Amino acid sequence: MNAIMLVNENLSLQGLSKAESKQLQINCLTNYMKTKHLKEKTLNPYQLNPYYTIPHALFYDIKETRQLVDYLLIHSYEAMQSFISMYPARWILLKSFFRHTIYIEDDNRLANLS
Repeated sequence: MNAIMLVNENLSLQGLSKAESKQLQINCLTNYMKTKHLKEKTLNPYQLNPYYTIPHALFYDIKETRQLVDYLLIHSYEAMQSFISMYPARWILLKSFFRHTIYIEDDNRLANLS
């Protein structure tokens, strides 16, 4: 199973700086991938990082390659909330290229309630 990570580098989580929040998101997503035995999927061979920070860039790359990917991993709904509210149609189209969209923190909160 393969996955693509989407990180919001302009978000401040839990009172952390933007740089610390970005690293927190990357660490959580990477740990999730390791525990679930997922592989990073690279769409663009010229991409600098193993994750995306710009949803529009991810949409462009996935549309160009026309590949269906198993998982889109995002730290939390909060991390994508502004994009989803500003571009709802684009968000729906982007999600359509993935079998599952997982919000890691939201998933962990639900698991802790059980």
